[in-house]
Amino acid sequence: MLHIAAETQPSEAIPTAWKLHREVVLLAGWGRAILLQIAHPLVAQGVADHSGFAQDSWGRVGRLKRTLAAMLALTFGTPEESARAAAAINRIHDRVHGHLPEAAGSFATSARYSAHDPALLAWVHATLVDTFLITYERFVAPLTADERDQYCREAGSKAPLLGIPPHMLPPTTASLEAYMGRMLASGDIVVTDTARALAGEILSFGLPRSARPLVALARLPVVGLLPPAIRDGYGFTWTRGHERALRTLAAATRLGLPMLPPLLRYWPAARRAARRDRNPSDG
Repeated sequence: MLHIAAETQPSEAIPTAWKLHREVVLLAGWGRAILLQIAHPLVAQGVADHSGFAQDSWGRVGRLKRTLAAMLALTFGTPEESARAAAAINRIHDRVHGHLPEAAGSFATSARYSAHDPALLAWVHATLVDTFLITYERFVAPLTADERDQYCREAGSKAPLLGIPPHMLPPTTASLEAYMGRMLASGDIVVTDTARALAGEILSFGLPRSARPLVALARLPVVGLLPPAIRDGYGFTWTRGHERALRTLAAATRLGLPMLPPLLRYWPAARRAARRDRNPSDG
């Protein structure tokens, strides 16, 4: 039994996926993952056709809350909780299917999409793993090569519950980088008008116009951590001033995080899992 003390001793050995996913600050990069996901025309069309994401701010907030709750359950939940979270995701995916209204990238007009397509699921998974690694190292602390590889393996451990064949998921950082490179060069990843419209909603963060300074701050990691070609595809401006601001924000976050109490720094699900691990009879 691992001794997990996420509430008291951040340096103690814990599963690498727990080490990353417990950090609330990883939300800073979540928008980057979504923008990468919808840079796939079939994913973008599925989001546009089947979610309330673009209609109102509550649609965006609701989607984020559901996705976050599912990720936390899959990472920190008991086997039963993980299975329920996966089943809920699969039920949502049952009704997400359709076709492209026009050609995009390597996809012809009327190309079919389905949220159960293993290739699309693998892309979504890879964008999250890639984003969380980058965000953690920029905003929390460096990882060793072994930790990065271990995270890739642990992050894919629940893939069969979601219908993703394990062989489709990169088991190491090197294979993840190779996969991302192949996808970005394949012609499958093209920022469409649909994706750009969705991006505008994503980068508003559901906040009123009066919160523009906060929005500008939150946009920095989302836009700045994107691959340059994808950033250009969305039409985002990125200057040296933006890069300096992102570096300053990341450095300040790395300095400040160790001063935060676990109650503010870590997700409640992570703290519950730590207590459960220390006291199995309470689980």
